[in-house]
Amino acid sequence: MSPLQILSLLLALSTTLNIAITAGLLARRSGVSIPQAILTGAGTAATGLGIYFAAVAAYK
Repeated sequence: MSPLQILSLLLALSTTLNIAITAGLLARRSGVSIPQAILTGAGTAATGLGIYFAAVAAYK
């Protein structure tokens, strides 16, 4: 892997983590239980990374 690819992967992971934490906190604020908020954040993270990896696969 080139340094550019590694940096773009780290950027995607960082962005996904920020979005997942925000989604989990918003879910918790809306009144759901903590496990449901964690699952919401995890689902958001999985979706974000899935979109990123699909874009990488389509690019190659």
